[in-house]
Amino acid sequence: MKALINLALSMALMVVALQPADAARIKDLAKVQGVRSNQLIGYGLVVGLPGTGEKNNAFSEQTFRTMLNNFGIKVPDSLKPKIKDVAPVAVHADLPAFSKPGQTIDVTVSAIGEAKSLRGGTLLQTFLKGVDGRVYAVAQGSLVVGGLGAEGADGSKVVINTPTVGRIPNGASVEREVPSSFNSGDTITFNLNRSDFTTAKRMADVINGLVGADTARPLDATSVQVFAPRDPAQRVSYLATLENLEVDPADEGAKIIVNSRTGTIVIGSQVKLKPAAITHGGLTVTITENPQVSQPNAFSNGQTAVVPNSTINVQQANNRMFKLDTGNTLDQLVQAINQVGVAPGDLMAILEALQQAGAIEGELVIL
Repeated sequence: MKALINLALSMALMVVALQPADAARIKDLAKVQGVRSNQLIGYGLVVGLPGTGEKNNAFSEQTFRTMLNNFGIKVPDSLKPKIKDVAPVAVHADLPAFSKPGQTIDVTVSAIGEAKSLRGGTLLQTFLKGVDGRVYAVAQGSLVVGGLGAEGADGSKVVINTPTVGRIPNGASVEREVPSSFNSGDTITFNLNRSDFTTAKRMADVINGLVGADTARPLDATSVQVFAPRDPAQRVSYLATLENLEVDPADEGAKIIVNSRTGTIVIGSQVKLKPAAITHGGLTVTITENPQVSQPNAFSNGQTAVVPNSTINVQQANNRMFKLDTGNTLDQLVQAINQVGVAPGDLMAILEALQQAGAIEGELVIL
């Protein structure tokens, strides 16, 4: 028995040593189908605010009256309660897979009215429901708010971060377990985080190399189906072994990502350029307004008037042309651009023009 254990350890070390340097574990590349978190949402009230709560509006007053009615307190219709210490909020949380009744999860609380800050408030008992309308957790507790807001009598105010959103660590107790299909059927399916036919094929080959031929098969660019034991304990052990296998993921497709709002440009290492000559001229137009006061002579019965005085200046940059040869890589492209001194905004225009000219071997994605 000891000899068999030593042999198994030796084989495991050999497998690890033979893995490629850029290999990744299956658990980092894919998720098990059916094993996921579920979104929960609810509506509740935060109380105990230092005058930073809701103003007197219809739905806030209705919520407040409903809460008091639930406690057996009847508020006359003619009485308008002051609710500056109360704020209606939306409460949401993620229910992790396999969560059991009695466990706790974190919740996020957000004001949905005109409350100025939730700092110092306490969330009253709030039911958190799933998409099926059933209650899966109950939230309650004191809020942790990272923001701060202060307002003066003259209307001036200072706001730091977001004082109308807070968190309650372990603020919800799970009341119902979400049914899972993990232990049903003869197979489990891995879904890749990034769809790729090559990666799916390599993952199936790695699993078959360990367990045996025809154990795993790629269904498409995303899913890999694997035969698994039906016994829950054996299935867990089996999956724990598979998810730690290492797979060499395929290289990503050649892409250039351009975010026109922030000026961010990301160029993938697989991007190559075809021969092209580029010149980009910048035209700067500056308009300066310098109003002047026209003062009439004494005793002329004239009126003092403001006369506009505009100065328009047009300046064109003297930019040079640079040439890109066949198969230029990312490094050569960056060097050429740095020599010319192109700003991010101008680089976006150059990349779009190269794409239209068919000089980019890759996909240009504009966000």
